[in-house]
Amino acid sequence: MNQTKLWIGFLACIAMFQTASAQSEKLPSNFFMSKLENGLEILVIEDRTVPLATIEISTRNGSYTEPPEYNGLSHLYEHMFFKANRDYPSQEKFLERVKELGIVFNGTTSNERVNYFITLGNYNLRPGLEFINSAIRYPLFDKEEMKRENVVVDGEFQRNESNPVFFLINDLNYKMWGDHYCRKNPIGDHNIIRTATPEKMKVIQEKFYHPNNSILCVAGDVNHDEVFAMVKDIYSAWPASTIDPFKRWPIPDFYPMVDQNNFVVINENAKSPMIIGGYHGPDTRNDLPATYAADVFSTILNLRTSALQKALVESGLAFNVNVNYQTCKFTGPIQIFMVPNPARIKEAIKVLQDEIKKWDRDDYFTDEQLSTAKSQLEISDAFGKEQTSNFVHTVTYWWASASIGYYTNYNENVHKVTREEIKSYVRKYIQNQPSAWGVLVDPKSKESMQLDESIFVQK
Repeated sequence: MNQTKLWIGFLACIAMFQTASAQSEKLPSNFFMSKLENGLEILVIEDRTVPLATIEISTRNGSYTEPPEYNGLSHLYEHMFFKANRDYPSQEKFLERVKELGIVFNGTTSNERVNYFITLGNYNLRPGLEFINSAIRYPLFDKEEMKRENVVVDGEFQRNESNPVFFLINDLNYKMWGDHYCRKNPIGDHNIIRTATPEKMKVIQEKFYHPNNSILCVAGDVNHDEVFAMVKDIYSAWPASTIDPFKRWPIPDFYPMVDQNNFVVINENAKSPMIIGGYHGPDTRNDLPATYAADVFSTILNLRTSALQKALVESGLAFNVNVNYQTCKFTGPIQIFMVPNPARIKEAIKVLQDEIKKWDRDDYFTDEQLSTAKSQLEISDAFGKEQTSNFVHTVTYWWASASIGYYTNYNENVHKVTREEIKSYVRKYIQNQPSAWGVLVDPKSKESMQLDESIFVQK
């Protein structure tokens, strides 16, 4: 890395720190944050509704850290988290402790975060914190347990493959991400999963499973001062990493797509043709304002009253059309999904393409629709907060892919989105930009409808 890049990186770090400091001042009244000397961030969300506590530890890991030879192993690691460790040296002992403490546990793996969480009675808070400490710091990666779990994780992959839409989305991802497909593929690769070894698990642990790459959240009927004291007592001895994994093993930037990449997926189980399109959207590193505009505009397009829905669904050209943007730290994807009327599929595609050309017009949506979309996003956020044991997962997602401040100030920033910002987002990321378009169809329909990649080419 040359000196210019180092200096730019240094300035970026200062900016991020200043932004995080400003945002942290606006935390909700029931959010309390602290940090141990080893770098472990602690977030406590107090909620006296029911006498339960959810303990979640999240790590900046996931498919975006995976080169091809590790694709899917963050997901396998998630499964191995709930297996034997130093303090519970067999699956039987582990599950006995689960039963003793009345624990409900689970975990998830996504592109940019892996999280592990338990919910239990708040009177068992300290033993619950100790339980998570044992799992995060001292996994054994027993060889025989891994053999069994390899099959379980691969079974999830196979269940996904039972749905023909999986192949449509998977092929879209190949077209969108190219050589870095694995970085957007949390489910992984069959062969990599089935042949995984304890040694590979240890490599992942040594790279990413450190306090200064993690956050511990405790949410529920708890007192933040008491939680901070317990966490300091239990987790302070967890040694920090002396290496920043994202400097030592940097995440590659995704190559821009070139032109329009069209494809056809043939699957005998496809009951009706389906259309999917994808664009490279904004991310939280490079274009934070556009991430809010993307959410608002996607919500506008999905309103039943929108021009898009009228042109396709109300007209009978399609049974469904949906536009979605996923906020990410590294290139958030924009996806358009449509179930066309099979008898009018080519017409539906043409109308969809014509609508996209209109998306930057001043009159494409009304002020009322803009206001309604913002309100819907706020209502959806409020609904997600109703159950704290689930809400905490949302918070850690944003911790990994943006910041906690990004999330806690989300509604305020959504309400600031203007028509001009939406138009700028559409022009920068969608209109006349490289894209990928695919159709899922069964073999007979492909022949009878004469479908191939050319259906996406306007004449």
